[in-house]
Amino acid sequence: MKRKTILAMCVLSMTVFWGSYVPVMAEDNKAKAEAESTVETADEKENQEKGENVLEDGVYSADFDTDSTMFHVNESCDGKGTLTVKDGKMTIHVSLVSKSIQNLFVGKAENAQKEGAEILEPTTDSVTYSDGYTEEVYGFDIPVPALDKEFDVALIGKKGKWYDHKVSVSNPVPAEGETAALEGVTAGDLELEDGEYTVEAVLEGGSGKASVENPVSITVKNGGVTAKLVWSSPNYDYMLVAGKKYTMTNTEGNSTFEIPVAEFDSKLEVTADTVAMSTPHEIDYTLQFDSSTIQEAE
Repeated sequence: MKRKTILAMCVLSMTVFWGSYVPVMAEDNKAKAEAESTVETADEKENQEKGENVLEDGVYSADFDTDSTMFHVNESCDGKGTLTVKDGKMTIHVSLVSKSIQNLFVGKAENAQKEGAEILEPTTDSVTYSDGYTEEVYGFDIPVPALDKEFDVALIGKKGKWYDHKVSVSNPVPAEGETAALEGVTAGDLELEDGEYTVEAVLEGGSGKASVENPVSITVKNGGVTAKLVWSSPNYDYMLVAGKKYTMTNTEGNSTFEIPVAEFDSKLEVTADTVAMSTPHEIDYTLQFDSSTIQEAE
């Protein structure tokens, strides 16, 4: 009888224990499910926002806003910079008001002073005001983590002190002269015979201030095409095309190069190195040779 009583009490205790534990477990599972749902919703929202802020590769004009009257885009640029998107990464080039700002850093001032910090070096830009006056100022290529969101940029001036600022990039629109990518055609597709021709070319990229002389002279030989490219500046010392380096073919006047053109109409990615700045600087461009403008050279 005593054993039966003890057994009954154990069963009763277990029943009471599980009766109280199961609701607690249910509440815990419910809370966990709600937390996971909240995380998933937040992730979905973040991914959606990222998707909305992704631009196709190309060159855009965009607003560059800051929190300072001392740090802003040159008045000749109407508050805008040149936004370049390549492989999903965004960089905006802005021309400032003078040469007072020596360096920039994307992040806080305290981190700019740490070893290994990626300090942005200035470029020397030429700006022209509404009255026709031209001036040289410093410009910077600034990585942009996201559109329409403030991010930290620190600056250092001639006094050697770093300052924190907030900046944002918004309202990107295709840059003037930006052309759509087309399906490329070769000299063979166009049945071009060996000889000398001219073609119109569109240059995109960089600060938007450089250009190439048009029409461009091209030579067709054994199905291959070579373009004689004359820049608007004498300060380019080499070009990179498809990973191969091409040096200047002239010693006087604007920089001239002879580069291969695999296809017309499609965009050809090239890099040009300029020595106009304090240190040599490689700048990425695209060239697009319009097949509809090809004519035999006179």
